Amino acid sequence: MAEDLRFSWELVGAGGATYRIADGVSEHQAHVGYCTDALADLLYAMTGLYGNSADERVSFDLEPMEMRWRFRRQGADVVITVTEFPDGATSWGSPDETGGTLSWSSTQPRRVLGHAVMEAAETVLRNHGEAGYLERWMRHPFPVAALQDLRRLHRRGDDCRHGQCRNGSEY
Repeated sequence: MAEDLRFSWELVGAGGATYRIADGVSEHQAHVGYCTDALADLLYAMTGLYGNSADERVSFDLEPMEMRWRFRRQGADVVITVTEFPDGATSWGSPDETGGTLSWSSTQPRRVLGHAVMEAAETVLRNHGEAGYLERWMRHPFPVAALQDLRRLHRRGDDCRHGQCRNGSEY
């Protein structure tokens, strides 16, 4: 298990984002369409891992494909699997990964994953602001509440090695 997880979420063009996730062994990236509240969905899936949920999912619309992320908590670690489905119209909301192809997987400490996702969302907010995000994402505002929830839970529940998490400073 590596602890050098890198994650980014970059708004591109009008109405989309490219995410990249890498763990020092392999990397995965995809372009997400703006039809869903994708960043908020990801942030809320992450916050679920700080409560009673041991299994969270989030689906990204890749028009026409679906990219489904699954997070399974195992103690202090999270098993991350990213599965691609060729037709989101038929796979969306299905209860398992049948019919999909594993695109990427990794096991990471929750504190590392939580920090990486939080930091990526903070970067989007810093670079675009709420108004700029809405202008580019179009259908959904920046998920301020979801980011605040993740930040609060991460700082309270994880022994994060990053100074800004330990001292509570904003990004």
